[in-house]
Amino acid sequence: MSTLYEDADLAARLVREAGELAASMRAEGLRDVSSKSNVADLVTEADRAAERLVVETIRTLRPDDSIVGEEGANYTGTSDRTWVIDPVDGTYNFVTGADYWCSALALRGPVPQQAPPQAHNDAVTLGAVYEPMTKRLWVGAPGQLPTTMNGNPTHLAADAPNLSKACVLTYLHVDGMANPETLAAWTRVCSAAALWRSPGSSSVDMATIAGGRHHLWLSRTPPEWDRLPGAALLMANGGITRMVEAGGTSWMLAGYDYLVEEATALLKDEA
Repeated sequence: MSTLYEDADLAARLVREAGELAASMRAEGLRDVSSKSNVADLVTEADRAAERLVVETIRTLRPDDSIVGEEGANYTGTSDRTWVIDPVDGTYNFVTGADYWCSALALRGPVPQQAPPQAHNDAVTLGAVYEPMTKRLWVGAPGQLPTTMNGNPTHLAADAPNLSKACVLTYLHVDGMANPETLAAWTRVCSAAALWRSPGSSSVDMATIAGGRHHLWLSRTPPEWDRLPGAALLMANGGITRMVEAGGTSWMLAGYDYLVEEATALLKDEA
């Protein structure tokens, strides 16, 4: 049985190698770019190659563990652990040449008693995020290893006592904006904040919140590979995550507990 520190080292290695592979393929010129669910939901040969690299390594070094990947990896192992892979998070940015993207990984499995409640709900034990263009590597484990960036301790920002002083990182696709009820719920939160931004990579978003550069994350119905790696980092630094039903859809909030509480009330129009 591997230790937490061995798993953290492996996760750090995997996201770094996957990210560097994707970056090198982009530098050589991307081919085979295609859409999945919509025009902004893209996949490239680099996504697939990076996911294969991660899968092959896990199958070799952790053969009993299960695997779930955004680009189709699906293996059911015999252990109670699952690696959740997002080989390129922020693919639209990746394809268009922007720097705001990453490779991300989460490990689901038995959670220590001291981990926060949402970590138990998601059974997430570890997260790792690597930004190839800035060389920032984030690793954290809720209740066990506070999040570090390139080995240095990080902390949630303490300069936003309420939402009116906070920066919200968010994403709402145009199909959500087309629903008046959904758009109204999203607008209630974002209009109450000091400012909001939509940079385009959920794992980088939550890593920067864990690292104290922003305050709250809001997204509609994020899949597990978009939410678990960053959520693990944020919870490892004392933040919380919450799923909220409002505006005819599901939302995920992540950040300081009091900001999540305030945003929850706004989503539900109870403020």
